[in-house]
This record gives sequence, structure tokens and C-alpha cells, in this order.
Amino acid sequence: MRFLDLYISGFGKFHNTSVSFENGLNIVYGKNEAGKSTIHTFIRGMLFGIERQRGRAARTDIYSKYEPWENSGTYEGQLRLESDGIIYRIERSFQKNKKEFIIINETLGKEVEATRAFMDELLGGLSETAYNNTISISQLKSATEDGMISELKNYIANMNTSGNMALNITKATSYLKGQKKQLETQLSPEAARTYTMLLSEIRNIEKEISSPEYENQMQEYVKKRDSVKEEIELNQQEKDELADKVLRGRQMLDDYEFSDEASIATYLNNAEEIYSYYMESKEVAESKSGRMFPVLLCVLAAALAIGSVYSLYWYFYPYNTLLPVLPVGVDPYTAGLALGAGAVLSLAGGLFTLFRRKRHIKEAKLCTATLSEIFKRHLGDSSITAEAMEALRTRLSEFTRLCQMMKKSEETLKLQTEKISTLREQQNNCSEVIEQQQRIQWELEKKLEHLTDCKDRAAALKRIITENDRLRQDIAAIDLAQETMQELSMSIRDSFGLYLNKTTSELISEITGGIYTSISIDENLNAFLNTKKKLIPLEQVSSGTADQIYLALRLAAAKFIQNGDDRMPLVFDDSFVLYDDDRLRTALTWLSRAYDGQIIIFTCHKREGRILKEAGVEHNLIQI
Repeated sequence: MRFLDLYISGFGKFHNTSVSFENGLNIVYGKNEAGKSTIHTFIRGMLFGIERQRGRAARTDIYSKYEPWENSGTYEGQLRLESDGIIYRIERSFQKNKKEFIIINETLGKEVEATRAFMDELLGGLSETAYNNTISISQLKSATEDGMISELKNYIANMNTSGNMALNITKATSYLKGQKKQLETQLSPEAARTYTMLLSEIRNIEKEISSPEYENQMQEYVKKRDSVKEEIELNQQEKDELADKVLRGRQMLDDYEFSDEASIATYLNNAEEIYSYYMESKEVAESKSGRMFPVLLCVLAAALAIGSVYSLYWYFYPYNTLLPVLPVGVDPYTAGLALGAGAVLSLAGGLFTLFRRKRHIKEAKLCTATLSEIFKRHLGDSSITAEAMEALRTRLSEFTRLCQMMKKSEETLKLQTEKISTLREQQNNCSEVIEQQQRIQWELEKKLEHLTDCKDRAAALKRIITENDRLRQDIAAIDLAQETMQELSMSIRDSFGLYLNKTTSELISEITGGIYTSISIDENLNAFLNTKKKLIPLEQVSSGTADQIYLALRLAAAKFIQNGDDRMPLVFDDSFVLYDDDRLRTALTWLSRAYDGQIIIFTCHKREGRILKEAGVEHNLIQI
């Protein structure tokens, strides 16, 4: 496996930042506080995720430490890597309110289901604990943590037995113990003895009830009574459902203040009359003639009044030459009175028409309010239209049909009541017959009930006995598995040091330039240097030498726990601060030869690049 590049949308101090890696050795240089550890942590978070702690621990956990400094809504990024010739793009959002985890197979151009099983396969079965203690080496942390001891034991044991590192013997042993305890709690040791006693009791009861004294018609009448009872219950259920429907229908009619078909018809007729009067009043109120006719009558009345005054004036002052002369043969007095009468009638007609129009407008408003309330109540819309009136007719016709259905339902209810009454009489008759044989059959029923109970208990116990046999087989299998696990555990304790000692000794010889050639590591990962006289604890050597030895131990462990040839990249974060130039030169050249996978070294010093360049070791320099 090798990392191709990463893109940080938001993580710690970085925002919209890209970093690319090459094959082989990569030196990532940056001054102190440049963000090297942030990128290191980002890579681990993309592979294993970052969980936020709870309570007080959340204040100083990794999640809080690396929350984006800017634009906290983009706590996410991408990591592209190549594994077995396939390029994958891992996308993660660490935001607590919108966590996302997506894996894209860029080689095939499709999304891969981001399951734990797939990540285990992609990482070669490497857990986060093993990653932190082997592949990933943080600042001043070449030494392993406590969790690595059990992790290495499991991996080495699994490789030794099955070649599959996905197994976990410690978890399997704990699981088997729990399963055995759970199975033992399910055992019923008294089931067999109780089952034998029940079989004997069943045989005795069956012998008693087969005697002639219990032969009668009790069962026949019981069945008949039960049948009638079921029929009563069925009819009662139908009656109750029908009564419920009638009640709901009556409630609906009451909600709309209807009692029967006549009340609905009266309501509809009233609405029809109001609507008809509304349309008539609206037509009168909105007609142009209705508005102009009173005006015309008033104008005519004024004209006639003028004519009347003129005629009477000419009658009383015939010699006034200033006025036009009436036509010959017209009586001024008669004409004046006629014109005055016409003016009065025209004025009266105009006022009547005007008052009539106002009355229609007022009544149209009253009809509008009434119809709006009717339409809103029955149709849910207060708009007054011909379609609404037609819908009201349809709605009220539905109420009419509802009344008719209720009437039929009430008749059916009456018939149901009569039928139920007849069935109850039949039931009572059956009960009377049963009571006549009660003394004999009571004892029989008790015996039958007891027999049924015994058979049910026997059947249940038989199932329990069968289950007991199966549980005992499972417990025996678990015991065998535990014995195998125990033998395997003893084998691990005897051979654990051999696995690491050989590989670590070879590596320590190379990394120290042959100064030390042999090392012993016990099952707790305590390291001792071998001399001709004694084993020297690692604590007694210089810090630089100890750091070299632990580095070799990590590399040996990394080789052990990685399955296959597709190795994970080694990641170092200022891990060589205790090395002098000679030790650093030896370590870097050794690393480039000893590990055939990708290596990424984060450093705040330029000497790594200088030493590699002087040694002629190919490397890729990245500055941040």
C-alpha cells in the first residue's frame, strides 16, 4: 500500500490544503508548529476515524484538539491510496452532527460499501492499536504502549495456527466463556425426573376416564352450546359494529343539526330560496338600469316641474312678452296641473326605485352572509357560486342517503336483536341439559383438564430434555475449544520471544552498524541486550541506543502483523530527535533498505534531507 495524496478541507490549522506523496522515502519538512503532527493525525483519522469523548474528557480529546480553526463546519478531508494496484479515495467528515464515511474505487469508478470488514481487508487486519504501536511513530514515541503486548500475542498466535490475522484468540476465549456460562444457565436438570412422573400420571388418568360411567352426551351439548355462543358473539359483534355505524351517522347528522330526511329537505329548500333571492337581489343591485332609472325619473320630474311652473306662470301673466307663447288651443292651467302631477309621479317613482334598489343591496348582503356560512360549514369554502350551490345539493343528497341507510341499519339492528334473543334461548336450553348431567360431567371435566395440563407439561418437558441434550453437546464442544485455547496460549508463552527475537536481532545489527548483534525480548516486550556475561536491560543503555532498539522492535512487529506483501507505509513524526548525525545516517539508510514499503518522515530539521542527499538515497522532499 502507498499513500498518493491527501486533501484537507478543514482539520486543525489547515484549510483547503493538499499534500502529495511519492513511492519510497518521503521527507515532509516544516518548522515547529507548521502542522506536521496535524497531518500525521489526519492520516490516522482518515484510516480509523476520530470519536469524540464524553464529559470532561471531551475538552482535551483528539476531536477537540484538531477541530478546524476556521470554518468549523468543514471538519473533513480526503485520502487517496493505492492497494494491490487499485486506487481508493477515502472521504470522511468528522463533524459530530454529520459524520460521513465514503470509499470510492477510482480504478473501477464506483463506490465501495464502507464496512468495517472492508477496512480490515484494506489495512491487512491492522487495528488502530497495532497501527499506533508499529506503523505510526509519533513524536518521541519509539517505545511501544501496553496495548501492543496483547495485540502482538493475538496476531502471532493467529499466524501460527491459521495464517489469518483477522482472528483474535483473546476475544474468542472470552466469548467462549460467556457462551458456556449462558448455556449452563439454560439447563434444567430436574426436567427428566419430572417428565417420567408426568407420563405415569397421564396413563392413570386415561385409564380412569375410559370407564363406562363417564359415557354420556355431555360433550355434544357442550359443543352445541359453544357453537351457539360463538354465533351469539359473532352476531353481537356485527350488531355492535352496526350500532357504532348508526351512532356515527347520527352524530354526523347531529353535528349538522339534521334529524331526518324532512329536516334535510327543509334545510335545502331554505338554502335554495336564499340563493334564489340572493341572485335576484344581486341582479337588481348590479344592473345598470337599476342604477340609471331612478336618475332618469328624477330628471323627468324636474323637467315636468319646470313645464308646470311655466304653464301656470303664463296662465297668470298672459301679457308678459318675455316668455314664449304656448301653442294655440292649450289650456295653460290644465297643462300646468298635468305637468305638475307628472313631476310628482316621476319623482315618487324615482325615489321608490332608488329605495327598492338599496333594499335589495341590503338583503343581498344578508343573503351573502347566510350563504357564505352555509357553504363554509358544508363545503369548507365560503365562495358563493352556482358550482358551490350544486355542490351543496350534492352534499345534502349524501345526508339524505345517510338517513336512508341509517333507517335500514336501525331495522337490521332490530332483526339482529331478535336473532340474538333467540340464540340466547337456545344457549339457555343447552345449559339446562348440561346441568342435568353436571354431577357426573364435572368430575370428568376436571380429569380432562388435568390430563390436558399434564400432556402440555409433558410435551414442554420433552422439548426441554431435547434442548438439554443439545446444550450439553454445545458445552462439551466449548470445553474442548477452551482446552485447545489453553494449550495454544501455553505455546504462545513458550514461543512468543522467538518470533520477535530473531527478526529484531537481525534489524538491530543493521541499525546500530554492527555494534549490537543480538537482543532478547520477553513476552511483555521488555528488551535486553545480549552480552557474553549477562543480559543488559534496555534501561541501562543510552537513550539513543534504546531508541534505535525500540525502532527495530517496531519494524519487526510491523512485519509480523502485516499480512501479505502489500505493506502499510511507515510514518515517523520527529522520531529521530535523539539521534546524532552518524546514528541518523545509519538509521535512514537502513530504513530505506530494510522496509520495502513507502516511508513518510515528518521533521522540523533539514538534516534528514541533507544526509540522504549525501548518502545518495533517493527521496522526495515535501515542504509545508
